[in-house]
Amino acid sequence: MQNDLQSLLIQNRLLTDEVKRRIDQLGAINTVAATVSQSLDLNQTLTTALKAVLDVVGAEAGGISLVDEEAKEVVLRAQQGWPHDFVNPPMRIPLGKGMSGKVIDTDDIVVDNNLDGTEELAVPRFHDEQFRSIVMAPIHARSKIIGILSIMSNQPNSFSNEIINVLRAIADTVGVAIENARLYETTSEHEKQLHAIFQSTADGMIATDQNGRIHLINHAAEVLFDVDARALKGSDLREAPIHVRIRDSLLYALSTQTTESQSFQTTLENGKVLSVIVSPIYVMRQVEQNRKNNGWVIVLRDISHLRESEIRRAEFMRAAAHDMKNPLGVALSAMHMLQDYYGASDATALEIIRLALNGINRLQSLINDLLNLEQIESGLGVSKTDFEVGELIREVFSDLKPILFERKIEHEVSLAAELSPIEGDRKWVKRAIVNYIDNAIKYTPEGGKILVKAFMKDELVHIEVVDNGPGIAPEFQTRLFERFYRAAGNEKIQGTGLGLAIVKSVAEIHGGSVYVRSQPGSGSTFGITLSPHGLKAQPITG
Repeated sequence: MQNDLQSLLIQNRLLTDEVKRRIDQLGAINTVAATVSQSLDLNQTLTTALKAVLDVVGAEAGGISLVDEEAKEVVLRAQQGWPHDFVNPPMRIPLGKGMSGKVIDTDDIVVDNNLDGTEELAVPRFHDEQFRSIVMAPIHARSKIIGILSIMSNQPNSFSNEIINVLRAIADTVGVAIENARLYETTSEHEKQLHAIFQSTADGMIATDQNGRIHLINHAAEVLFDVDARALKGSDLREAPIHVRIRDSLLYALSTQTTESQSFQTTLENGKVLSVIVSPIYVMRQVEQNRKNNGWVIVLRDISHLRESEIRRAEFMRAAAHDMKNPLGVALSAMHMLQDYYGASDATALEIIRLALNGINRLQSLINDLLNLEQIESGLGVSKTDFEVGELIREVFSDLKPILFERKIEHEVSLAAELSPIEGDRKWVKRAIVNYIDNAIKYTPEGGKILVKAFMKDELVHIEVVDNGPGIAPEFQTRLFERFYRAAGNEKIQGTGLGLAIVKSVAEIHGGSVYVRSQPGSGSTFGITLSPHGLKAQPITG
């Protein structure tokens, strides 16, 4: 009985000692974790972590080396208690060499409690430190070795299994701190690079949160708006002291919930013309997952010089067209005089005159279409007004009624119940519709039918012209809206090859696009989309 009691007491004492050791180990780990988590500066983290480790394990010296994967080296980044400086410049050991190589190869602790100076080391001058005991533990982060934690002593047999086990646990705690500091360092470096780019770019840039509150504004935007960044930063875009026109346009762009960038042009009171791109920023969040977007980036570019060039080009084209029309007008009058002179007496002469008249008329049409394209794309002569699409379509059919009657072509108009009015250039939209219908008339056989539909889809007004003509082969469809392009087999049908290009330009300045659906033998559908508020070209006068 006495022996059993004594044995039980011994076991309890051993268990108590083991629990105390475990508690001390956990306390040591927590001490290191709490110490190294106080800073995100990498060098400070390394120094602080090394000091905490030495205090916990009671070692005389230590070092932390990090793996440089690009150089394929292990680099000493922090040391304490060494007689000589091995950090400035840092000691570098090729991967796989020396004791550090064993640590990385085995992914385990390497211990030598009896260094006698005869060891073969990757850095021979390490012998000058005269350490007699060393323990090297791999440092892990994200399941990979990122470095080595070493402790040394001037006495042999200094490190027991207990100290080695503590070091094993502490090493990975230090690894987490190092990785956090590295991530912070990388993030900080990227932020500085982005800030340098942000401030040095010639384009004005503004960043806002999802509510339109300004967070960042660069120097170029300050100059562009003639305001101090301090007056804008942190303020609501609605109350920002910037030009009313651009502020209203930005607020409208920010009010739309879209994943796509939006672009527009606006003219300020001082005559500057700005190109503006508004892009939403979406970031996946673990918290507040219901947010639709996290902010906006606004890029503003002064394109006044480009607008001036467009005006000069358009004015040149207009003057050139006028100069070309005068001699063409004289030639046309002369051809008509010759036609009257010969009457019906000379069939050969009349045929030559007819060919000349056709050529002059085609050249005049070509000049007019080129001038129209230039006016649309430059904005010269573009105006803005509100108009109804249905009314405009009926007006076009009224103007084309004689041609439809002559070709015995039926027509039908199908309008959706609710069509948004267009805020744009009525004249050019009408021209686009006329070009589509005129094109359909050319290719629709006598006695055929043309259908014009207008409806809303994706907040855009769609206008489609459907004919029952011969249709278009798929290989030709991708180029139909190019300038001067005419599909093979249509040589006998007169045209400048600019009609559909004009439609495309009209669509684009109204924030829309063009499309075609067709199959040979099944007719064609030509469509144009228009944004109700999408007039991009600024009305200008030359």
